[in-house]
Parts: sequence; C-alpha cells; structure tokens
Amino acid sequence: MKKSIIYLIAVLTLSLNSCTDFLEKGPLDTFTNDNFWTSEKNVEGYANTFYEDFVGYGNAGGSGLFYFRTLSDDQAGNSFADWSFKNAPASSGDWSDTYIEIKRANVLIQNAPNVNMSDAAKNHWVGVGRLMRAWQYYQIVRQFGDVPWVDKVLDIQDQEYLYGPRTNRDIVMDNVLEDLNFATQNMYDNTSKITLNRNVAYAMKAEICLYEGTFRKYRKAEDGQSAPDATGANKFLTEAKSAASYLMDKSFKLNDSYQGNYNSTNLNTNTEMIFYKAYKQSIFVHSLIAYISSSTQISGMTKDAFESYLFTDGKPLALTSLNKNDAAQRLTGTKIVGGKVVPDTVLSISKILPLRDKRLAQTIDTALCYVNRGFTRFGTGISMTSSTGYGVSKYDNKSLDNMYRNQTNANFTHAPIFWLSVVYLQYAEACAELGSITQADLDKSINKLKTRAGLPPLNVNVGFSDPANDMGVSDLIWEIRRERRTELMFDNWTRYWDLIRWHQLDKLDSTTNPDILLGANIVNDPTNKTVDKVGNYIDGSKDKTRTYDKKHYWYPLPTDQISLNPQLTQNPGW
Repeated sequence: MKKSIIYLIAVLTLSLNSCTDFLEKGPLDTFTNDNFWTSEKNVEGYANTFYEDFVGYGNAGGSGLFYFRTLSDDQAGNSFADWSFKNAPASSGDWSDTYIEIKRANVLIQNAPNVNMSDAAKNHWVGVGRLMRAWQYYQIVRQFGDVPWVDKVLDIQDQEYLYGPRTNRDIVMDNVLEDLNFATQNMYDNTSKITLNRNVAYAMKAEICLYEGTFRKYRKAEDGQSAPDATGANKFLTEAKSAASYLMDKSFKLNDSYQGNYNSTNLNTNTEMIFYKAYKQSIFVHSLIAYISSSTQISGMTKDAFESYLFTDGKPLALTSLNKNDAAQRLTGTKIVGGKVVPDTVLSISKILPLRDKRLAQTIDTALCYVNRGFTRFGTGISMTSSTGYGVSKYDNKSLDNMYRNQTNANFTHAPIFWLSVVYLQYAEACAELGSITQADLDKSINKLKTRAGLPPLNVNVGFSDPANDMGVSDLIWEIRRERRTELMFDNWTRYWDLIRWHQLDKLDSTTNPDILLGANIVNDPTNKTVDKVGNYIDGSKDKTRTYDKKHYWYPLPTDQISLNPQLTQNPGW
C-alpha cells in the first residue's frame, strides 16, 4: 500500500517533466509514505501534481476540453459525434482514473495535518486536498449519478468501502459542498494564476454549485432521475451566487479582447484570468491550433450555433430589423501559388459578420472552407476545410510562426481554466434562477460582456420573446442561456453539460433538430457538386443521425466494476 502510493506520486511527478516553470520536483521516487510527509516543501510537490488534472488544450499532446468535444449542437464533427456510449463498456477511465485522483486527494487530506508546519499551512493543504476531491466528485457524479463516497485512504480492511453500494448523488454533492466551503475558507489567498488558491476554490465553487442548483431544479423523475428538489436547488444556487460575487469583488477585470483569452502566449498578464494552463515553446505543448489550421478537416460551427448569435440591434434572427441573409458572397480575387499570382474565388461572410455579435467574427473565419473550396487563414500556412463550411479561428494566433501553428505537438498558447467572464455568466444565471435578479445584477455582470460584444444591454424586462425559445423558460433566462452559449462557444465541453443540467439533452436529437448538423449557406456556389447539402446548407452530418434516449443522461457503469463489486448497480436503460 505505502509503496503503491509513493510510486503513484513519482509517476505523476515525472509526467510533469516538461512543466518545470511551475513544479519544483524532488526525487519523490526515493520516498516511502513513512518518510515523505516531513516538510511543507514535500507537501507542495505532491499537491502541485494536481495541476495535471486540468487538461486545458491537452496534456502531452492529447486532446483537451476545448474544440475537440463535438457532442453538442454547436459543432458538427469531421467524424460524426454520436453519444459517448452505445453499450456499457468493459472498463472506463472516467470511473477508474477519477477514483485514483480521489485517492490522491484523500492521501493529502490525511497526511498534511501530521507535517511539521504552521496551522495555516496545514489548513491550506488540507483545503487543496478537499478542493480536488470535490472537483473529482463533481466530474464523476455528473457522468454516473450515484457513486460510492470515499473520504479516507482505503486499505484491504475497508471492506464496506471497497465493496459498498453507490451513494445517492445528492448526498455526495452535499459532501462536495462541505469540501468546497472548507477550501474557500482555508486556502491561501494569493494572486497566483497557475497554483491552487482561494480564488480558484471560489471559481470551482461557483461552477459546481450552479450546475448542482440547476440540475436539481430541472430534473425529472420520469427520465430515470429523482424528482425536482426546490430546497436543494435554492441552497446551491445561493452558494453559486455568493461564490461568484466574491470573485466579482476582487481585482479581476475583463480583457479588452475576447479572442485574447484563447490565443495568447502569456495569460499571466491578462486581468480576466483566475487560473490558466501554461504551455511553453518546445517544452510543454499542445495541438489545438494545428487541428484548426491544417489540412485535417475542421469540426465546424453548426447552423444552429451560428443563428444563436444576436444581431447588433440586440435582436435574434426571427426579430431583427437588419439584413438576415446568411448566404456567403462569391468574391473573385487573386492568391499567390508557387510565387505566381493566380485567380481565386472565395465565398465570403465578411459582410454578414459586422451585423452580428462581435464574438462571432472572433470565433470563425471570414471565408467559408469546405470540400473543393479550401481556405488559407492569414494567407499563409496550409489550406483548410471545415465539415460545415465555418472554420474555427478562435484559438489561432497570427503572430505565431507556421511551424508552431500547423504542426501537432508544437502549439504553446495558454489555455484559460477559470476566468471572469464565466463568473459573470454564473452570477447572472444564479440570480435569475433564484427569481431575485435585478437590473443592477445584470449591469454588473452579463451586460459587461454584451458591451465587449458590441451589443445593447439586456434588461430584466427583455422586451421581446424569441420564437426560437424551445426550452420552456422565461425570456430572461433564455437570453442569459444564449449569452452563455455564445460567450463560451466550443469551450470546455460546456454546452453538453449545460444541456444536461437544464434537462434539455433532447436538443441533441438531430431527427427533431436538424439544424444542429447543418452548416453554412452556399447557394452562391452552384457548381460545387462534391459537397453534401440539405437545400442550400452544407450537411455536416455525413448522412448520419443522432437519436436521443433518456438513458443518455447518465453514463453506463463499466462492467468490470460491477463484477468486482456486486453491490454496484447499473444505470437505468443500460
């Protein structure tokens, strides 16, 4: 047991070999559990490995949570994105890896109080452990629902834990809230943006509590869940509002550039950042930009997502007085090929974008790109195509040399993890869901985002009802949800989990919502016979469909875990 714990420490520490700027490593593989917990420096080295749990744009070249997760109504993937599971898997890292991290958190919680350091230090490092335990349980609960709650380091004698039943998810999340409250009250209050501290704890608390509050408010017993819990919902929504308010009262400020939050090589100076994933050229890198600026077809924005962006008059597509024609314009120009100037034709949306929310122009390219109509962003690099015609430019950086843009495992732009605009969204939504929102609440939160996006402010009395509102919520909540969708487009797999917590997962059924698999209007490219279309719009589905089933609200438990522990039961429908 002791050897396995320290071996795990060593492996995880060595996996951060490229992250020398934010992890001072020691020879942890020489320690045992008996002699390791002797100094705060050792405790810090152990705790710093939790940084790897935040994958950002990808750890060691793997895909991250931005852009790559295409199971939503925002993207149609270059390979069709269906439900994560069709059948119960034999094993699952979503389950086993999470419990490894929970175990590591419990090791820290158990051992930090025994180290010779100040009480404040002990409480901080216990707070780090409890924060990471809360974060891991949040991940696994929203995937699987009821899961065993483990709050100690287990050994072979702990039969009731090792082979115990699943704990009701509501109880688990109540325990998570206790962990979050301890962390926010006891962790160091410093301004670091790459270490776990009190600001990060409050940011996690705001996210988790908003999720839990809305999940309890909107869940339905007929879909294999518990009945709505108004009391529990209000408790968590109040906590979410309070946590967001704490961060809004700190010194964080919106960055002038929306896109600058995503394509920067230095987020440390960004006043909006609370916590970010740092990368370093040729040392610790990712591949996100390579996938959106190379010959690999881009997973493009859907027609449904494109139409969610407001017009500059503050109105949605159905109600705007501005030109709503979405057909790309055919433009003839020139390009340089092999040192020679040759004719070129581009299908441009450059006249459409200025009529919309500014974030749209900072998220997708001004020219469409699809089969037999490639486009080279910035006029340099590799010709690209998109599954829907809309290229994803949000994460790209023109100032990077092409060898650091087009090559996999070469990108080194930093990834935001927690930042102020998300906090503003959380605050406004929590206030609205509690039914107590005021104009002042909107003005100090979501309307700051609208100003940056070039849009009129949102009023408590919205003043219009969008015919596209198909979620059965008030005009105000619909508009707040719209703001969240457009502000966080392609980010952190946010949209999928939002649909889960709002109990709107059926919106991913393409048979009833066909626009979630369509792309751009290419009516002005009549001679292109190779691209699949539905009417005038690119078909990004590759002739496939996705059908909703209520069982998809939960992942299936891996069958190997049920075999090991017969008290575990499978989720409904699996």
